[in-house]
Amino acid sequence: MKLTGPLIPRRTLAALLVAVALGLPAAPAAAGPPSTTHAFALYGRGDYEAAAAELTPLAWAGDPRAQGLLGFLYEYGKGVPQNYVAAASWYACAAEQGEATAQYLLGLLYDKGHGVPRDVVLSQKWLILATAGASRRERDVYTRLRNAVATKMSPAQLAVAQRLAIEWAPVPRLPAQ
Repeated sequence: MKLTGPLIPRRTLAALLVAVALGLPAAPAAAGPPSTTHAFALYGRGDYEAAAAELTPLAWAGDPRAQGLLGFLYEYGKGVPQNYVAAASWYACAAEQGEATAQYLLGLLYDKGHGVPRDVVLSQKWLILATAGASRRERDVYTRLRNAVATKMSPAQLAVAQRLAIEWAPVPRLPAQ
């Protein structure tokens, strides 16, 4: 028997058979509402324009992870025009909600003066907060950069940055009685 037409690659055929056996859809579902998880997957695949399109409504809705990644896309011009002011704005939105990566990246922008006025005090404030909220994997990098910025500061500037970080920290609420 001679086969005509395109042959299905073995991996694709195996994936389809597994999907059918498990009752999973063989093709992706119709587009639903955007999700941060899907947007991060698009980013990971290098589809920056699609990631930006999905992140934008999520960022405007207040999602700090979406805001942080959208800021990153603007900072590096991936899928959107490079724009340090927009990057700083989105990082600030996420940083104010406690997103450690956005706090770190905003601190770097203040240190370099990209999109915001150069300000070592605000840089240090955001780097202090980022380091405090960092995962174990990120903490060493954040600590080294926070300490490097501190070497550019006078003791008075460092004290102001530390005070700003302490004042920013959220205060836990007591349960209603």
